[in-house]
Amino acid sequence: MAEPAGAPAPGRRRRVLSAVLTALAVLVVWAVLVVPDRLFRLTPEAFLRIPVEGLALVGVGLLVRRHRVRGVAVLLGLAIGLLAVVRVLDLGFRAALLRPFNPVTDWKLVGPAVDMLQDSLGPGWARAAVVGAVLLVVLVPAAVTVSVVRVCRVATDHRGPAAGVAGSLGAAWLVCALLAVHLTPGVPVASRAAAELAVVQVRDVAHNVRDLSAFRTELAAPDPFATLPAAELLASLRGKDVLVVFVESYGRVAVEGSAVSADIAAVLDAGTGSLRAAGFEARSAFLTSSTFSGISWLAHATLHSGLWIDSQQRYDQLLASDRFTLPAAFQRAGWRTVVDVPSNRDPWPEGRAFYGFDEDLDRHDVGYAGPKFSFAAMPDQYTLAAFERLELAPGHPPVMAEIDLVSSHEPWTPVPRMLDWDELGDGSIYDGMPAEGPAPADVLGDTDRIRALYGESIEYSLTALISFVTTFHDSDDDLVVLLLGDHQPAPVVTGPDATHDVPVTLLAADPAVLDRIGSWGWDPGLRPGPDAPVWPMDAFRDRFLTAFG
Repeated sequence: MAEPAGAPAPGRRRRVLSAVLTALAVLVVWAVLVVPDRLFRLTPEAFLRIPVEGLALVGVGLLVRRHRVRGVAVLLGLAIGLLAVVRVLDLGFRAALLRPFNPVTDWKLVGPAVDMLQDSLGPGWARAAVVGAVLLVVLVPAAVTVSVVRVCRVATDHRGPAAGVAGSLGAAWLVCALLAVHLTPGVPVASRAAAELAVVQVRDVAHNVRDLSAFRTELAAPDPFATLPAAELLASLRGKDVLVVFVESYGRVAVEGSAVSADIAAVLDAGTGSLRAAGFEARSAFLTSSTFSGISWLAHATLHSGLWIDSQQRYDQLLASDRFTLPAAFQRAGWRTVVDVPSNRDPWPEGRAFYGFDEDLDRHDVGYAGPKFSFAAMPDQYTLAAFERLELAPGHPPVMAEIDLVSSHEPWTPVPRMLDWDELGDGSIYDGMPAEGPAPADVLGDTDRIRALYGESIEYSLTALISFVTTFHDSDDDLVVLLLGDHQPAPVVTGPDATHDVPVTLLAADPAVLDRIGSWGWDPGLRPGPDAPVWPMDAFRDRFLTAFG
């Protein structure tokens, strides 16, 4: 059958299709080579750059013999495709944790991240995230490889025009580099983003290799506390219950310099008065956490071990060692040691095997029959009430415990309400309460609302703890509470330039306890001032054991 009048000939259709595919291939390669390293720099102007790596690809097409171009292009395409995947992950890590993606150790965070999404947003979101991640890892390298092969092949087949375009762009790249031309702050027109990312990743891998040996040396160094007999450990705290209470995401931003800090400061100041009326005094300062916005277990490990644990690699090494921890010190000195983590679904064997906890309480061990509040399996008030019932009943032996309060865990909604302590029962009274607040999906992208909800969740957690002390332990000389944050909240709350500092407070009714830390210079009350001391979190174990030994 003859072609209809005016229809393009098959050869012309093929040429048009080939031109379109070539243009798409160039756009794909161009985009993955110039994508900036921060989400806030992801603007249309950021893509108006000249990637030096793209010019190098054209050079491959011009210089490599025709029969070898495809093989070389496939290898380069796979490398660039993998770099594109790393770039996407790097953007996410920098936005959420204010640090770059580490390809050696961060893959171990996939499981906890999926669990967190499932707890916070539901199984549907978690499944969608898993599917998206799989598609990212599979489709992006494939699409980039196909595109790189096409760009190199076109350069080989059209050497003259390709050389002219590459030469012109190369000259423009050199001029822009010499003049430091930027259309967007922090994003130079003369781009080498892919090469810089590759250098950073190689440097990080080399650092991890070196750090394995360096941290092994730290672990092997003599620890003077590990050999102390029981009688010389924590002697001035004998007979007291010592609670180490982590408030999730309780960072410095909560107490100063933010839209929510005034309301939280009011809670802390009122709490200082309530506690004083109940016979308690407090001293507060700041600790610099080893993590930011997440991966709380790094901070917990840093506090308890007295070593700087800022990566999953170090954490794994630590747990494989016999490092003497703060709970192990209390255990040796005769305390019953307990870890109460309502966010845990399953038993935590490392709590006994490494840290030295006698008892491990997770969400299934405390008799809760109420609803979840997003990530939090139960409200903090219930967590504290259950701990009082299970561990602090009359006649109990001295207890040292880590209690993790997680109602202030991201996504910070819905936030429970405080109830009368004698109404809590098995938690069924909370039925229907989560529906009173917005669902996490309802506030996505609303920065002001997210910040307000963060503030409300911190106020709730602090109020619950203060009320717990004044309700159950009025004038109790045998209660000592160490209250601290694990890390700052996400950058959506803090902004991009926040420190890693978190508030820390030591609370006691026995004046002798606070006298032991008089030389620390901590501020009176629950709220540390802007000039309060700042210690690295890994310094705390040694100073605490020294003060109370």
